[in-house]
Amino acid sequence: RALNGARLEASVRAYGGAGQSKVSNKWPSPYVLVCGVLLVVSLFEHFWRPLRWFAVAGAAAGLPPIVLRSVAALRRRTMDVNILMLIAVAGAIALKDYPEAGFIVFLFTIAEWLETRACGKATAGMSSLMSMAPQNAVLAETGQVVATQDVKINTVIAVKAGEVVPIDGVVVDGRSEVDESTLTGESFPVSKQADSQVWAGTLNIDGYIAVRTTAMADNSAVAKMARLVEEAQNSRSSTQRLIDTCAKYYTPAVIFMSAAVAVIPVCVKARNLRHWFELALVLLVSACPCALVLSTPVATFCALLRAARTGLLIKGGDVLESLASIKVAAFDKTGTITRGEFSVEEFQTVGERVSKQQLIYWVSSIESRSSHPMASALVGYAQSNSVEPKSENVAEFQIYPGEGIYGEIDGEGVYVGNKRILARASCQTVPDIVEHMKGVTIGYVACNKELIGVFSLSDSCRTGSAEAIKELRSLGIKSVMLTGDSTAAATHAQNQVMIYFSFIGLCGSYCLCFPFSSGYKCNTF
Repeated sequence: RALNGARLEASVRAYGGAGQSKVSNKWPSPYVLVCGVLLVVSLFEHFWRPLRWFAVAGAAAGLPPIVLRSVAALRRRTMDVNILMLIAVAGAIALKDYPEAGFIVFLFTIAEWLETRACGKATAGMSSLMSMAPQNAVLAETGQVVATQDVKINTVIAVKAGEVVPIDGVVVDGRSEVDESTLTGESFPVSKQADSQVWAGTLNIDGYIAVRTTAMADNSAVAKMARLVEEAQNSRSSTQRLIDTCAKYYTPAVIFMSAAVAVIPVCVKARNLRHWFELALVLLVSACPCALVLSTPVATFCALLRAARTGLLIKGGDVLESLASIKVAAFDKTGTITRGEFSVEEFQTVGERVSKQQLIYWVSSIESRSSHPMASALVGYAQSNSVEPKSENVAEFQIYPGEGIYGEIDGEGVYVGNKRILARASCQTVPDIVEHMKGVTIGYVACNKELIGVFSLSDSCRTGSAEAIKELRSLGIKSVMLTGDSTAAATHAQNQVMIYFSFIGLCGSYCLCFPFSSGYKCNTF
């Protein structure tokens, strides 16, 4: 209520729920912890010999998960690495090499925990992704609140200012501006009116719209994104798949060779059979594929962790391994090549009716009452020019969805918005200066039926974007830009990068790409 009273058009979004996946495995399981503690105690056996039995207890503490997976493998009539690990532990205990048995169990279980933890961020990301779209929708005709899963195609739903669009559809009534940055990366609000397409998970900023649904909730844009993330999370790297395949044949081969070392001497009536039995157990234990099993998940986890510390989130081991052979690098525009936020490129007065400082004060004071994304950029621009906005001096503040805002300050009625606001302000002429302004979005300021100022905003490139693309080109890697922005926004960003270097390897850009179409583009490369 307080936020809405301040004209911030706030709404409540539920995050999570009973069905939300929780990212667990922050710490190893109790089996692993107990196994590790007992194993550490056993290392002091040189001071007191009975402590060696703690290694056996540690192995026993960590064995239950391995035993369960081994039983499951036998039920499937397959022999995997778990069975070999179990036999190796039994062999180590038979050889009275108790610390070896404990270390086999501990290292194997800790490696599995590391691999599981490495996938935790992907799981959290998918849970956050699924929460982008609301679970309920409001029917436009009756005002009844229903679950999105029950909404059929061609149903008309109501979406108020500050609410998130629950299902993909087409606007049939009303006008508004929608923030699509969560879905397409478009940093500028997109104007929506009759026959405009809207997508689930996008935010309705400043107006009421009635939307006729064009898809079921399970087939919305957000649902498709969630499926893509889930597929990436469940995919295993090529090295891991190779290890799994080899394990099917490696395990039976090791068991067969160990059995042969133990049985053949008996058949030929060799002497010192105990020696041959011990050799069979040594072969079984030494053939335990610790390095094979541990190398891939541990190396993958360390690489993903190091990447995360530098701000890189990689979907999984398979994607990580593919980086060694890439020929084309595809970059998302918003937030990667660009900063993902508005910045004022130019701010000019028209005529001599008001000074630039006075105009900045008027615009920033009125915009400080607005929740529109460009408002913060204009307020920040004013403060950077030593102008302090005063929202308390603004009266009769109004929002015109899809057009702009109005407010009275210093006894003057001032309109601020896009080109459509000029008609409401009864202003007919637009000077030629507008055609030469930089930026993607042009804003207008009108007062007393007269245009008194213009400004332009854009999403400026990050520092280092051009240098990074140049470095990739020196490595023989081409770069392309994928964005859900308009053609003008994509071209503006590309031109900004080209300003720094005449040719740096940015070989093209693909605009109006949704996440699922961006994935298709990457696959075609």
